[in-house]
Amino acid sequence: MTETDRFTKERERMVEFQIRTRGIRGERVLAAMRKVPRHLFVPEGLEQSSYEDRPLPIGEEQTISQPYIVAVMTENLELRPESRVLEIGAGSGYQAALLAELAGSVTSVERIESLADRARENLARAGITSVRIVIGDGTEGYPPGAPYDAIIITAASPAVPQPLIDQLAEGGRLVAPIGPRDCQDLVKLVKREGRVATTSLGGVCFVPLIGVFGWSGEGL
Repeated sequence: MTETDRFTKERERMVEFQIRTRGIRGERVLAAMRKVPRHLFVPEGLEQSSYEDRPLPIGEEQTISQPYIVAVMTENLELRPESRVLEIGAGSGYQAALLAELAGSVTSVERIESLADRARENLARAGITSVRIVIGDGTEGYPPGAPYDAIIITAASPAVPQPLIDQLAEGGRLVAPIGPRDCQDLVKLVKREGRVATTSLGGVCFVPLIGVFGWSGEGL
């Protein structure tokens, strides 16, 4: 069995036993998670653990989220092929790779330059060229690309940054972990007529979102 074959089977098991059986039903999301090679988005030496249902360290005190949580967040964005998406926190590039399979335009803002560089390399290795990665404070969003049909925040914020709500299109969806630094509530916001309706998706634990409209970097 070749390495590619082995990882293909591991991805299939990941989708069937970690994700589909726990309620994720969107066929486009499931297909994207079958296709994107998660082992290319983890540090060297962790490839054997890349399809386990747990977060993994990617350096700079950051993590790649567990597959099930990635699936929950992705499905709740309700992406269409023409969707314009903003990701806050590129990390290793894995979430952006999934978004690129599902949407028409993906911009990802990453504050840590070394991670941004690594994410670009990982995406290139996976053959994904349609993601734009920008270095900056993700809590301020990325106004040049607004408005966005969907925004995903991949780190925990004490509240949803107002600039991101402002950059969300009418009818747009925003998914983010909101709450204290230790553990948070994963929420989905839908913007209609300038107001947002919020739905809770359950408890999660993410690394903190650092920035002007997030947490300060003190104590990390």
